[in-house]
Amino acid sequence: MEIIGMTALELAEKIKNGEVTVKDAVEAYIKQIEEKDGQYNAFITVAEKEKLEQRIAEVQQGIADGKYRSNLAGVPIAVKDNICTKGMKTTCASKMLEGFVPTYDATAVTKLEEAGMIVIGKTNMDEFAMGSTTETSAFGVTRNPWNTDHVPGGSSGGSCAAVAAGEAPMALGSDTGGSIRQPASYCGVTGLKPTYGRVSRMGLIAYASSLDQIGPVGKNVEDCAALYQIIAGHDEKDSTSLKKTVEKIDDLAMASLRGKTIGIPKEYIGEGTDDEVKSAILKAVMIMEDAGARVEFFSLKMVDYVIPAYYIIACAEASSNLERFDGVKYGYRNMEAEGLHEMYKLSRAEGFGEEVKRRILLGSFVLSAGYYDAYYIKALKTKRLIKEEFDEAFKKYDCILAPAAPTTAPKLGTSLSDPLQMYLSDIYTVAVNLCGFPALSMPCGVDSKGLPIGVQFIGDLFNENKILNMATAYEKVREDFSCGKFSSKNNRDKEPVQNILKIKQEGEV
Repeated sequence: MEIIGMTALELAEKIKNGEVTVKDAVEAYIKQIEEKDGQYNAFITVAEKEKLEQRIAEVQQGIADGKYRSNLAGVPIAVKDNICTKGMKTTCASKMLEGFVPTYDATAVTKLEEAGMIVIGKTNMDEFAMGSTTETSAFGVTRNPWNTDHVPGGSSGGSCAAVAAGEAPMALGSDTGGSIRQPASYCGVTGLKPTYGRVSRMGLIAYASSLDQIGPVGKNVEDCAALYQIIAGHDEKDSTSLKKTVEKIDDLAMASLRGKTIGIPKEYIGEGTDDEVKSAILKAVMIMEDAGARVEFFSLKMVDYVIPAYYIIACAEASSNLERFDGVKYGYRNMEAEGLHEMYKLSRAEGFGEEVKRRILLGSFVLSAGYYDAYYIKALKTKRLIKEEFDEAFKKYDCILAPAAPTTAPKLGTSLSDPLQMYLSDIYTVAVNLCGFPALSMPCGVDSKGLPIGVQFIGDLFNENKILNMATAYEKVREDFSCGKFSSKNNRDKEPVQNILKIKQEGEV
């Protein structure tokens, strides 16, 4: 098998056994970036050749000496461009930070290097992670490898596109309201958003501090689980990092759905969800039932309030976090301004893109005198009510199943003309961030245009192990996926959903 076709764990095993060198692995992906990324624009920065060669030699020797023992040692990885990397540009896809080179690594990056992984570059994203399509980047749009006329999703669109295009075997993204799971769905890859606080945010340039979480993107569930185990854990440098022990992931080879209970919110497959997405989710449900799971529908009455609460809270925190980018301490500065206040205004007006400015203005408005109680405090109260409703559901279900997005990837240029419609594309993902839950998105089908459809496994707090096991069990019996290719392992795909789906009055599938 060619290096590009291997999963990250398969590649690491080959390196460990001496069948593939670290240099072979890195060069294969660098070549792929050089040949393919002109089509996709998944990367903003690729690691410098000399530094890369030095790191390759260090890792190869470290593996031989037993220094690097992780099950991903020697594997190349891409990192989203809002995660700090020492000596490598970190721009947040913004003119404001166009030339910024951090003097330190994010804790998650330090853990990658301690595990013997090699950062090969920084991936494109929506500017400051504000967007759902990777079209707000100051360095050009990223295109979906399944169809380059379509978006890859966002804000971690570059990371997901890089994995889908074979330009990296795995990547780090960040998820504020679905920014790993939605692009993973659009690009036909797997992405995990861990429980809030499981992975250190130190070195992640903040969008909304109470919602942001770094997570893995991979070709399959097992790769994501392996990367999650490396980056998770307490960090004294991050006050939001949890001291709770990260449990070892069970042997995924033994994963099973038998005896598991799954809940599906009726509202998540109702009006507003594309028929082909709905059909793919319901087929996945029936496959899981065949594998021994018990599936029920239930109602989430707070669904209509999820998007308003999320955008009020996220934009309020963004307006505060981005206050530091003022032309004095960080980033872009207008050099022609006369006086301090004019320099502030011109630097921020020229350094930030339209979507970032829109969210800063909205955040400043909801935090202003006279509106703080009317909007921000109400949003926080709504967040608590949403969490309570999910808590009740998790008393009954091992996980909650949902689409990762209401549609497949839209065409380039169609979302930014209607920002509200773009915000609504996050309707099935943002509740997870408001409540701090872990959730995983993985492919479950393709639509009539050949674009991937993703399904979400949502778990209770600290239940990464459970959702990784359930997702792996589903992965064993569902379709095979690789970029642009899809093949069925089961006959459910051939049966019309309307002929085999029966919903009992009490809500059971």
